[in-house]
Amino acid sequence: MNRENILDAAAQIFRQKGFHAASMQDIAEAVNLQKASLYHHVTSKQEILLALLDQALDLLIDRLSVVMEQDLPADERLRQAAKCYLGILTEKVDLASVLLLEHRSLEPKYHSRHIPRRDRFERLWRDLIQEGIDAGKFCATDATLTARALLGVLNWTITWYKPSGPLTIDQIADHIADLFLNGLLCRQSPMADG
Repeated sequence: MNRENILDAAAQIFRQKGFHAASMQDIAEAVNLQKASLYHHVTSKQEILLALLDQALDLLIDRLSVVMEQDLPADERLRQAAKCYLGILTEKVDLASVLLLEHRSLEPKYHSRHIPRRDRFERLWRDLIQEGIDAGKFCATDATLTARALLGVLNWTITWYKPSGPLTIDQIADHIADLFLNGLLCRQSPMADG
């Protein structure tokens, strides 16, 4: 038994029961340890939660950084980043659920350790949107607000997406990217006015 096995089991339990309803006993039983033995690997449920949040953000930052560094226009990188992000959320559903739904359960001392990583992740999106604004590609006026709105839409996908549904995760990512890049309003072509 190693720490990684414990974290994997904890992520699944936190997703199924919620952080507050899950117990250290639940985690110990999931990895076939006595509760006392579990404390040789981790000190608390809070430590486990922070480790899972760190693991999720490190994975996202690593994979999204590759997308963000591509030599593509900002709009195409945004589309690729949305696909990458939703792909990770659906590939690592337990970890994603903990990241998106349980981060508020961190106690203040752990929360302050979580914030810098979360900010690095958000900065990837904000910098991409600001680059698009600066290049005249995006007409948004507030890169931070736009990034948070986009992340809100992408994040919420985990609550309703079903792999057996009519759309693939890439199709959903494309639709969301189209919505953000093109908006809801229909635009008439100049020829339509004549």
